[in-house]
Amino acid sequence: MVVDRISGIRIPDSKLAREAAQFIRDTESEFLFEHSTRVFLWGALAGTRRGLSFDPELFYTAAMFHDAGLTSGFRESHLRFEVDGANAARDFLKSHGISDCDIEQVWLAIALHTTPGISAHLHPIVALTAEGVMMDLVGFGYDEFTDAQRDAVRAAYPHTPQFAEDLLQALYDGLKHRPETTHGTGLADVMADKDPHFHRGNFCSLMRNSRWTMPS
Repeated sequence: MVVDRISGIRIPDSKLAREAAQFIRDTESEFLFEHSTRVFLWGALAGTRRGLSFDPELFYTAAMFHDAGLTSGFRESHLRFEVDGANAARDFLKSHGISDCDIEQVWLAIALHTTPGISAHLHPIVALTAEGVMMDLVGFGYDEFTDAQRDAVRAAYPHTPQFAEDLLQALYDGLKHRPETTHGTGLADVMADKDPHFHRGNFCSLMRNSRWTMPS
């Protein structure tokens, strides 16, 4: 669906933004593409409301690529999916001549988007990516958006009743071959929900059974 402005937010239409969107359309499902677009819109609305300064193209790229690590191209990877997505965005931006400084902001935005308590203290692109993700996933900051804003975003990119289950399945499909990368994050909850054989890591047990506590 092509929309010029959504509640005052214009989706970037530069060559970089169009190619980022096409890259994601070619590698992700339409479901994940629309989720990523809403992440951009929620984040951009929040940033505009707070008067934050950010490059919309770079932020759009971060939003587009934040779930890229869940796709079939990374089914053999044992990195965290966030790192795979960050690396994919880094390679994409390098191929477009973007500066290392700008690339670092996008990389951090994607790599940290599931890590609570850190993103909010970094560059607006990093903070707004995490904020947009959490708004779309669990309604974080829901009441800070107006009814008109929420309605406009959902009209352009519907947030379906099955969204939660569909996204949980997409997360599980991208993580089931590397469950060890989910320990210590909310993604471990996804694994436990979908896989009855999943065992959570226990940091206390890891410390008590480390090489430091074993007899030499």
